[in-house]
Amino acid sequence: MGHNHSHSDVLAATKGRLIFVILLNLVITSVEIIGGLISGSLVLISDALHNFSDSISIVISYIALKLKHRKNSPRHTFGLKRAEILAAVINSAVLIVISLYLFYEAAKRFVEPAVIEPGIMSIVALVGLIANLLAVILLKKDSRSSMNIRSSYLHLLSDTISSVAVLGGGIAIMLWDIYLIDPILTILIGIYILKESYSILLEAIHVLMEGAPDNISIEEIQKEVEKFSEVKNIHHIHMWMVGENDIHLEAHVNVQDMKISESDLLRKKIIERLHNKFDIHHITLQFECNQCPESGLIEQYR
Repeated sequence: MGHNHSHSDVLAATKGRLIFVILLNLVITSVEIIGGLISGSLVLISDALHNFSDSISIVISYIALKLKHRKNSPRHTFGLKRAEILAAVINSAVLIVISLYLFYEAAKRFVEPAVIEPGIMSIVALVGLIANLLAVILLKKDSRSSMNIRSSYLHLLSDTISSVAVLGGGIAIMLWDIYLIDPILTILIGIYILKESYSILLEAIHVLMEGAPDNISIEEIQKEVEKFSEVKNIHHIHMWMVGENDIHLEAHVNVQDMKISESDLLRKKIIERLHNKFDIHHITLQFECNQCPESGLIEQYR
């Protein structure tokens, strides 16, 4: 009961931080849109759009977090753990689209440079920087354990970098009247967002395609299981991720002829070792005695 209470408290705290960050980003978005229209700064308006996408992404993350912790049911026997992965895909895809849009708008500014009011641009950027830094600090801890929260955290982190760039750009325009720095910064910010978003998108799609975790080797699992003297070999291994930290494994284990009670004891020992060494929580083993003599480590279905 103590563990459940602690987990519930952590979940409630995460949700609370997400709600606060959503409200904070909506305020930043409003301030930057108004400031961008008054100053004529494209990079400020693009940063506002990015901030608005942050709010949407965090709303998606919040919904996904709630869905993830719903109980398993006959209709969803794994629960809704992949809601967080879908949220990461959506958030990353949105960031990629925004990056492409920023490239387009920046290209237009190279052709037709606009006069910008750097004072307003710098003040608004400073406000955005302070607010984004606060949001980043609030979600930093949660981002380490969740791809879903990490995708929203990336939105906020990239916005913080954007605010620094916008502030620097405003100061540069004030000092040297270099108006082309506005689209140049827009492109640089877009490249950074594109790179980071693509990385998360690939990782999330890998989970949706039931890929094995990158940090666990099938061959290492084979070595650990075949260390048991009663085991002849392990084969037909399937390993996949239902959620980011929810690894499942099933396999056939060819063992010596033994009593059912002995095989059950061996099964528990193998599961315990795989859990302790590889942090695999859901393991299903099918024991057999010389039933698949020509089977490989990975079964190829036709």
